[in-house]
Amino acid sequence: MPFTAAEIASHIGGEVLGDPSIQLNAFALPETARAGDLVFAETDGYVARAEKSAASAILLDETLAASSNTKVLIRVANPRVAFAKMLALFFPPARFEPGIHPTAVIATSATIDASVYIGPWCVVGERVRMGARSVLQCANYVGADSTIGEDANLYPSVTVYPRSQIGKRVIIHSGTVVGSDGYGYVLDQGTHRKIPQIGNAIIHDDVEIGANVTIDCGALGSTIIGKGTKIDNLVQIGHNVVVGEHCIIISQVGIAGSTKIGNYTTLAGQAGIVGHIKIGNQVTVGAQAGVTNDIPDGEKCVGSPAMPLREMKRVWAASYRLPELLQRVAELERELKRLKGS
Repeated sequence: MPFTAAEIASHIGGEVLGDPSIQLNAFALPETARAGDLVFAETDGYVARAEKSAASAILLDETLAASSNTKVLIRVANPRVAFAKMLALFFPPARFEPGIHPTAVIATSATIDASVYIGPWCVVGERVRMGARSVLQCANYVGADSTIGEDANLYPSVTVYPRSQIGKRVIIHSGTVVGSDGYGYVLDQGTHRKIPQIGNAIIHDDVEIGANVTIDCGALGSTIIGKGTKIDNLVQIGHNVVVGEHCIIISQVGIAGSTKIGNYTTLAGQAGIVGHIKIGNQVTVGAQAGVTNDIPDGEKCVGSPAMPLREMKRVWAASYRLPELLQRVAELERELKRLKGS
């Protein structure tokens, strides 16, 4: 669906330089753009590529200059935010008309809002409650006594174990399991006896969970994901973990049981977090870091075992000099041996 430059600028909070009535059909990369397309530029290099393209308009940072007189400019204060809003305008999410597919199996005690969509081969257990406009796309399982909030969207093959609570506007991608048993065993006469996991998992509003994520239920109590948190693919969250609000958890992170993570914290890819520790607010944990101790608010930690970035930089600097230092030690040992011999 085409939009005028003025309509786009109004939607993203931008300013049009040029013809505000020009029709823009799609967003494109500079290399593939055609007449009627809009391209994105947030650096001088991107501006140069955009100006050489066949696109009709450029979305760019208000601090950048463009020399082209042939293209309409839409200038914004924050091009990344505008980019996200613009893509949502050109490529709105799929809409699902209310209804229940004939192959779905719905418990008679479940409470399903009339505006809900439930797709093929879904199973909805006893006493489940589904809020307005929530969606089960296909082959989803929602266990007994679970709740799904308004406008939640579960992609195909998501499994929600019994007693789980999914908030409003939550998005869960394919293959993810919410509320599976925590990893709890005790050694009993040479065998590992399972500790029953009788808690649940709570996912608060506006959380998005990627594909093939596993979030364990609490052994006792709840595993909690705070509102607005975004979880990438292939993340493991152990039992009784509490993740704060608006956190970023990137692919292949593993968080062991009963760890607490503050608000606005970022865990970069493949970071490993031991159990029973506390990570503060606005913390950044670097990729492949191994966190074994508490981290205070605002700290940046890297390495394995993880340590504050400023300390780790000194460690790295020293490690680069190791070959030289080893050679000097060897020379000193030879000199000491010579002096002793004389």
